[in-house]
Amino acid sequence: MQELRKADFWDSAKNNSVQCQLCHRNCVIAEGKQGFCGVRKNIAGELYSLAYGRTLTRAIDPIEKKPFFHFKPGTQCLSISTFGCNFACLHCQNSGQSQTRAEEAIMGTPKSTPEQIVQEAIGMDAQGISYTYNEPTIFAEYALDTMKIAREKDLYNCWVSNGYMTRECVEAIAPYLDAINIDLKGNKKFYKEVCGNIDIKFVKENIHAFHEKKVHVEVTYLVVPGFNDNEKYFKEAAEFVAGIDKKIPLHFSRFFPAHKMGHLPATDVQKLFTAKQIALKAGVEFVYLGNLGDDESTRCPKCNSILIKRIGFSAQPIGLDEKGNCAKCGFETGIIP
Repeated sequence: MQELRKADFWDSAKNNSVQCQLCHRNCVIAEGKQGFCGVRKNIAGELYSLAYGRTLTRAIDPIEKKPFFHFKPGTQCLSISTFGCNFACLHCQNSGQSQTRAEEAIMGTPKSTPEQIVQEAIGMDAQGISYTYNEPTIFAEYALDTMKIAREKDLYNCWVSNGYMTRECVEAIAPYLDAINIDLKGNKKFYKEVCGNIDIKFVKENIHAFHEKKVHVEVTYLVVPGFNDNEKYFKEAAEFVAGIDKKIPLHFSRFFPAHKMGHLPATDVQKLFTAKQIALKAGVEFVYLGNLGDDESTRCPKCNSILIKRIGFSAQPIGLDEKGNCAKCGFETGIIP
C-alpha cells in the first residue's frame, strides 16, 4: 500500500466503487478490482496506479521510429513504457506488455522515479523522452510527473497514443506535451470489432483537441489486410486529417502478423502506395509509408526540393531554414526542427 501512488482522474461511486475518468471507458471499479487496463486498482474505495514507476522498457530510439517525421528530425529520445492498455487490439504488436493484467507481474518490476528517468535520458545524450510501446494514457500520472521535470531540463516530451484519453487528461498533459502521434486505426466498425468496443469519435475529437492546443500532431494508420485496407477507408481518414490541417503528417504503415491476427499476411505494399495517392489527392500535403525501410524523404509540396533526407529511421535535415520552412522557396512546412 505504501509504495502505490494514488491515482488522479477518478471519482467515488456507489458501494465503495470508484469511477476512473482517465479514458473514455470510464470504468466503474469495485473494491479490490482493477480497471480494464489492468493498472488502476480500487483499494478501500480509492483508486491507485499500479503502473506508477514500473518502467518496463527503457531504450534509446531515433524520433523517426515513433514515427515522428516533422518533429525534431534526426534526434534521439529515451523511450519508456509500463504495462497494460485500455484497448484490446487483436493485432497488437506489443501484446506481451500491453495485455498483461497480472498484478504480480506489474508489482514485480523494479520502480524508477521520474527524476531517475530524466537523469537517464540526460546521461544517454537523448534530446527528449517518448512515452510509448504501451498506451501512455494509462500511466498518465507517472508520465506527467516525468514530463514536468523533463521540461525543466529542456528535454522534449512526446506520446505515441491511441488517443482515447478524456478531455480532463488532455487538459492536464497538453501544457507539457510537445508532440503526439495518434493512431487512426480505421473506421467505426474496425474500432468496435478489432480494438475492443471502442468509439472512434473520441479518437477523432482528441486529434482535433491536441492540434487546437498547439501540440505537434502526427497520425498513423496501420493497414491491416481484409479489415481496414479499403480505398473508401483510406479516403475517409485522409479527408479527416486534411480537414483539420493539411500539414499534419499522415503515416500509412505496413502490418505484419501479430497477436491474434498472426494468421494474416503482411500488407500488400501496393495497398500502401494506393493509400498514399488517395491521401495526396484528398489534400494531405505530407504522406509517408511506414515499415518498408525505403527512402521516405520529406519534400517541399511547393518546389519539390528535399527538406529531410530520410531512409528507414535515419534522417538528415538538409533543406530547412531555422524555422523549419523550406530553405529554397520559403514554404511553411509545420516542421519543428
